[in-house]
Amino acid sequence: MPIMISFRNKRISVCKEISASPEAVWDILTDTRLWPAWGPSLLNVDCNDRYIKLDSKGRVKTLFLFWLPFTVTKFRHMHFWTWNIGPVKATGHTLTRKNEMSCKLCFDMAWWAAIYIPVCWLALVKIDKIATQKNSSS
Repeated sequence: MPIMISFRNKRISVCKEISASPEAVWDILTDTRLWPAWGPSLLNVDCNDRYIKLDSKGRVKTLFLFWLPFTVTKFRHMHFWTWNIGPVKATGHTLTRKNEMSCKLCFDMAWWAAIYIPVCWLALVKIDKIATQKNSSS
């Protein structure tokens, strides 16, 4: 399934259907040790929580080689999470279960961050690849 882009409520959503268990995709999405593997703009993560939850705090090292603080601002297990990078509301992440081996994953951002669409698209492709590899090795 191709990447889907939609515009609603001054937000842009970039979505991809993934043929993997929603639990596997959620684990990839919330495991801070895996963020650099799928996050094209991240080189490293420093967080006391391996798996994020509401109010998880830490910092991320960007491609520009500097660290920025983050805070998880909204979180509902197996459904969604959002975060701030410094004081700025960053991407939202929403998982929708289709069935036991399929889900839709969406990243959303403010309309003014549309330049970030290719980064989100690449992240979705990487998450899909990691989840597919996890499924084939289980």
